[in-house]
Amino acid sequence: MTSSHDDAPATPAAAAGPDSLDLARAVANLPEQLEAALASSEATQGAVDGGRIANVAVMGMGGSGVAGDIVSALAAPLMPVPVTVAKGYECPAFVGPTTLAIAVSFSGNTEETLEAATTAHDAGASVIAVTSGGRLAELAGEWAAPLYEVDSTIPMPRAAVGAISVAPLVALERAGLLSGIAGWVDAAAAQLRRRRGSADGASAAADSLEGIVSAVGNGEMTPVFYGGGALGAVAAGRAKAQINENAKIPAFASFMPELCHNELAGWDQAGRLADGSPLAVIALRHGFEHPQLGRRYDFTSGVLDGARIVVPHAELHAAGDGPMAQLFDLIYQVDVLSLRVAAAARRDPGPIPLLEELKAFLA
Repeated sequence: MTSSHDDAPATPAAAAGPDSLDLARAVANLPEQLEAALASSEATQGAVDGGRIANVAVMGMGGSGVAGDIVSALAAPLMPVPVTVAKGYECPAFVGPTTLAIAVSFSGNTEETLEAATTAHDAGASVIAVTSGGRLAELAGEWAAPLYEVDSTIPMPRAAVGAISVAPLVALERAGLLSGIAGWVDAAAAQLRRRRGSADGASAAADSLEGIVSAVGNGEMTPVFYGGGALGAVAAGRAKAQINENAKIPAFASFMPELCHNELAGWDQAGRLADGSPLAVIALRHGFEHPQLGRRYDFTSGVLDGARIVVPHAELHAAGDGPMAQLFDLIYQVDVLSLRVAAAARRDPGPIPLLEELKAFLA
């Protein structure tokens, strides 16, 4: 798949629009957030004896739950024990005395995470809490569990992606299950600063990606994000969620190679000829893809170009030294992209009234 402007977007500066919580600043400050989270996590007291840990379960929802996806993508391939990501009320049945359960909730009051973490504790698991406060912090005190405190001044959970992700990685390193986290964070922060300082592409009005941003913001198209392998899948899921929450617009995500076994077959029926394509594909590429994924992207590009209704498509490419640097480079880019879509739609990316209504309904 190809794009005429692979490196955009680079900075939130181009996302001018209503932004009551200043999420653009939070995105721009991601490298500093990573470094602050590392310093805070390294200063946290308490650790778990990894010698008796047979499995790890990371529990969280929404903007906090992405920490589990990031840990799974970055750490699981290097660890001697399996990692499971639990998103829901239920705690995995295998959780017990040999489990390290990492509960992540920015607010500390996410009901699904609280229930799953309590079940894990009652089953004898070693629990670690990652939160800015709330009930989860209280439970950590009651359980004498290590508490990794997240900066509570960050405006929303989804803006705390660096803070909530570094803490679990440091906790795993302290347990002897991982190593080299400081170097990972340094490389990621350095890449994000390079990305932040590069041209933002604001003048590329004719660029295919800019056209997609405008069409999505105007309600003319729905974005579909493609990622390859574990890193790309996390980035695609993040992109979907950021479009949903920041722009309040539907979006979808799939990942290679799985989509080549099913979704690819559907592109020949993308819509009615008179309407034009209702969908646009944005592929999120990185340097740690399996060699065959590149060929799959090429084939998919041809399918999209030759579909009954040609589907607009573009690519964003990661840079950086190592998997964490490239994953967070993609996260940065899709976060900026979501702010651009929100600006095009004239929607405030901050508050989400509908989710507040849901919480009130459930309460």
